Amino acid sequence: MNNLALAALGLCLLAVPSHAQDLPIVDLSAGYSPLYIVKGYTVWMNGANGSAAFNANNWFSVVGDLGGYVGHIPQTFSGETYMAGPRFSYRRRANFVPFAQALFGWSHFDASPGGITGNQNEFTFALGGGADLISPSGRFGLRPQLQYVGIHSAGSITPAIRLSVGVVYRIGAH
Repeated sequence: MNNLALAALGLCLLAVPSHAQDLPIVDLSAGYSPLYIVKGYTVWMNGANGSAAFNANNWFSVVGDLGGYVGHIPQTFSGETYMAGPRFSYRRRANFVPFAQALFGWSHFDASPGGITGNQNEFTFALGGGADLISPSGRFGLRPQLQYVGIHSAGSITPAIRLSVGVVYRIGAH
């Protein structure tokens, strides 16, 4: 019974009403997202990513992120990332919302671009942030992001940088 009471209290604290009247319930985004692998062959991969974020309150969200990339190291190869984690936003202005996030999940590459083992799922994390530049309507925005991506492979971390520029669509309001 004690665990149930603590879980209920935790959910109530996460659902603290926000002070912003236009806080969206969900943010959806999609955009161009190159991935620059800086260990091994040093590969620039072109790609796209999409994410969905549930905004629990004015500053905390839970994010799911998918990305797909294509690169060349003499041969063409591809990779995907699928991660989730917390996002922390600073919502002081309605048209500019900076955020930081930590994502954890997996990646899969169909070849071995240097420091990454191909044809295996590898633990992957991304640390970084960005900002939502919201239109006057409050529904659409532009989202630039920059993240450090670590891909665990063959006993070490292969570093990568992921840039993203895309659009965000905000659904609902609390």
